[in-house]
Amino acid sequence: MKTEVSTAVCFIARLLRTTGLLSEEQLQHFSHSLEEALGEHYEHHWFPHSPCKGSGYRCIRINHKMDPLIGKAASTTGLTREQLFSLLPSELTMWVDPYEVSYRIGEDGSICVLYESTPPTAATSANLVDNRNSCKDELRIGRSSHSKSFNVMTVIS
Repeated sequence: MKTEVSTAVCFIARLLRTTGLLSEEQLQHFSHSLEEALGEHYEHHWFPHSPCKGSGYRCIRINHKMDPLIGKAASTTGLTREQLFSLLPSELTMWVDPYEVSYRIGEDGSICVLYESTPPTAATSANLVDNRNSCKDELRIGRSSHSKSFNVMTVIS
């Protein structure tokens, strides 16, 4: 879980860093606070043998409302929610799941993979692939047009 949480935190911190409005000290403080908050939040909702289970609970969401965990971490650095809204995308969805961290900017944006790894055993791996596909298929079901193509960018750090 540590790698997945760290990947999510680094991505959000990079978004904040690109604005140039925060000092490195503020970014480090924000990152540490967010990593701690996510770790605590996910502690009893992390299921490596069933990665999609609890995916909604682990979803980080900004959709005209600030995700409470991001808001809490930002407040420790003195940032207000209004400042966060001006620094981050107005619509961001991030899924922090065992073996995968992905995000989407905008409601109709492409799903991009930030981190992906394979489970420790081959038997679990076969099951995981099926679970991942069905999780992503669920995202497509709710869309108005099923003919839209989905581009996936993979960045492994």
